[in-house]
Amino acid sequence: MEITINNQIKFLTEHSNISVQQLLNIEIPIKQKGIAIAVNNKVIPRSNWENEIISNKDNVLIIKATQGG
Repeated sequence: MEITINNQIKFLTEHSNISVQQLLNIEIPIKQKGIAIAVNNKVIPRSNWENEIISNKDNVLIIKATQGG
């Protein structure tokens, strides 16, 4: 499966049906606080991460909050 994550094409050969949460577990295996996810320009609430399925050619945006000032 080919998806775009933060403007980078990724190939997930072992996963044909993967949830947003499963994708995050692969991409960010530790400390998943302060993260927002959008799939095809639609923000996915954290409560739906387990149920939202990523499909071939989807565009995923992962935003991580950082401290600063």
